[in-house]
Amino acid sequence: MKQEITFKALKESGYIDRSIHEEMKANLIHKLSAKQPVFEGLWGYEDTVIPQLKKAILAGHHINLLGLRGQAKTRIARNMIELLDEYMPIVKGSEINDNPFNPISKYAKDLLDELGDNTPIAWVHRSDRFFEKLATPDVNVSDLIGDIDPIKAATLKLPYSDERVLHYGMIPRANRCIFVINELPDLQARIQVSYSIFCKKEIFKLGDFN
Repeated sequence: MKQEITFKALKESGYIDRSIHEEMKANLIHKLSAKQPVFEGLWGYEDTVIPQLKKAILAGHHINLLGLRGQAKTRIARNMIELLDEYMPIVKGSEINDNPFNPISKYAKDLLDELGDNTPIAWVHRSDRFFEKLATPDVNVSDLIGDIDPIKAATLKLPYSDERVLHYGMIPRANRCIFVINELPDLQARIQVSYSIFCKKEIFKLGDFN
């Protein structure tokens, strides 16, 4: 576990802020240059799937893995965390892994405005940057995206329109992480629509997902 520091110390350390695509691309290039193995434990895909995955990562693409059950799709996705930096800095206390250089939640923005360079920075290990959801017919919008928490609104005495009364779902919590949804066709049609709209309108505009 890395020691917590301040935002000023993070900037003085020479840390370079990168998107998750840039992060994975840089680490993949490093592994290839050092002739280190990539996607260890996958057999039979050396000449087909793995080269295509490498090209997709180098190009900064989002990835769809298509295939029958048992063809290591989930294992491939889980192996991708090895291409992430070992630790990622976040605004301490943020529920959605706010980037101190580009915060997106009200909590992080207010904290940075108040404390500036003294804002505390916590670290997230790459093993905690993988989010996986099995799509089943009972999955709803609040599971994936989130919903208003009336108890939080009453406790904080805030209107439902205030961002601080939101209870974040899995996708916002996967900000700056690898998010995998398995068996997407099993989602109800209306949930698929909500999911796709959120991805198009919010994720790529505000957050940073892969």
